[in-house]
Amino acid sequence: MFILLKTRKKIQKENCIVTSAIFLLQIFLLYSTTVFAAVSPDQINMALSQELNKYPEELIGLDWYDAGMKCQDQWLTAVYHGLGIHPLWVNENGPTGQAEHIFAALKSADDDGLNPSDYGVHRIASAWRSRTAAQLARLDIDLTLGLLAFIYDMREGRLAPRLQNLKLFDQAGCVIFDPIASISEARNATDMATYLAGLAPDHRHYRVLKQQLQRYRNISAQGGWPYIGSGKTLYPGESDTRIPAVRRLLSITGDHHAAAEMSQYLYGYELEQAVNEFQDRHGLQVDGIIGKRTLAALNVSVKNRIRQILINMERWRWTERELGFKYVLVDIAGFGLQGVVDDVVQLEMRVIVGKEHHETPVFSDTIKYIDFNPFWNITPDIARNEMLEKLREDSSYLDSKHIRLFSSWQADGVEIVPQSIDWNQVSEEQISRYKLRQDPGPWNALGVVKFVFPNKYSVYIHDTPGRDLFDKTDRAFSHGCIRLSEPKQLVEFLLADSDVRWTQEMIGEVIDTAERKVVRLQPPIPVHLVYQTAWGDKNGGMHFNKDLYGRDQQLVRALFGESILTGQDLQ
Repeated sequence: MFILLKTRKKIQKENCIVTSAIFLLQIFLLYSTTVFAAVSPDQINMALSQELNKYPEELIGLDWYDAGMKCQDQWLTAVYHGLGIHPLWVNENGPTGQAEHIFAALKSADDDGLNPSDYGVHRIASAWRSRTAAQLARLDIDLTLGLLAFIYDMREGRLAPRLQNLKLFDQAGCVIFDPIASISEARNATDMATYLAGLAPDHRHYRVLKQQLQRYRNISAQGGWPYIGSGKTLYPGESDTRIPAVRRLLSITGDHHAAAEMSQYLYGYELEQAVNEFQDRHGLQVDGIIGKRTLAALNVSVKNRIRQILINMERWRWTERELGFKYVLVDIAGFGLQGVVDDVVQLEMRVIVGKEHHETPVFSDTIKYIDFNPFWNITPDIARNEMLEKLREDSSYLDSKHIRLFSSWQADGVEIVPQSIDWNQVSEEQISRYKLRQDPGPWNALGVVKFVFPNKYSVYIHDTPGRDLFDKTDRAFSHGCIRLSEPKQLVEFLLADSDVRWTQEMIGEVIDTAERKVVRLQPPIPVHLVYQTAWGDKNGGMHFNKDLYGRDQQLVRALFGESILTGQDLQ
């Protein structure tokens, strides 16, 4: 026993000596790293210059999409040669305070539906505590690259959709980007964190999607919602073994708030109200019947809904950064129009948009004037494809529609009697030379008022005599223009700040004259035509629309390299 105790004390003493030695070694290494291995600004500059030799100065000024190199390489060349070859975000002590804010923003890019790995966060993280000149130089470059890519994606949208389909996604990305101005703006920011947060679109449409993205990710993390099996159409009042799953799904989505009905298999009143709410949020006919389209919408997975939110956040990054204090927003996919003042929706109405092969374009402009009792100048395309055949069948067709015929589109064109022409001898190319103009009146295809924002697409917003189409769930019937369900309300909204108070009665009096009257807006009001298949209403509710023109699949493929959202096609 004595020998055992003596041995144990010896071991403890030796352990104490080893522990002390390790501690002293750590102190020595820390001291030597700080004192003997510290780098100077000149050493970092030299290392930075050597690293940048990979990015030759002569590439500055080349169009990056024509050069055989990545655009980021040209950005680096421009920035470091333009601002001087010295570190922007590090010094001899490591990353600066601005660098910390940049790194934090890049790591949290996922909050805006972006991929942090696109901004080199793994490289930055691995080099964050490095202190050699070469490592600090590389860290500075990686921070610059990450920040430039982040600024670009947040302000312009990612470039991949544009490269995949320029015609369809011509708003995505931007080939004109000034990296020097972007970096200078960031460096001169009083508060880097505030500057970086301000890169995202600053309006309720984007903010709601960002909030809902987190909500749906939380739902996904908790297992999502159940799949509803196929079977017969479910009507209120019936019983079915699938009802508990429907009830649970709608509880998870937030549509069902009441307690379970007396029978768990009964499709009762409370569940019917929840189904109605779900149908309304998904652009379906609100009838409480769980048929093919409603079932398809219920069975779109939470993963697909998250992707749908992501691609619509991306679309907002393509849109004008400043929507305006007061503006009009037309959601093509949602068949709706909003009038917004100071980020608050003050007006909402149903609209009709372009049908297949006559898609309403996506763009922003300003409404210049309101045209009461307008003429309708029939486009050459409509004259060729629709009017010519009717004239060949009946030369008096134009008279029956109050359409007048002119010899040309020029100001000196003279009116012609349609019956004086043998339309069977007129080709599609020849009829395009004639001007066809419908007179104002209740028969006019533009109704009693149109809202004009001159654009290359010849698209505008207008009234329509065909009121019954607004009762349809899918309202894609026009040749590209936007038809309004409540045109007088839009007039009142646009002219609310004018010197003259335009009441509904006054608007009606102008229309009743049946004479054309043009009222110019001072100042013009911004109008934004967007394509949103996921959007939040003014109360923060989440809506998902049918992919009217089949664009979601292509955008998902461009951004994520895979095709999902197929359940949408069944709605």
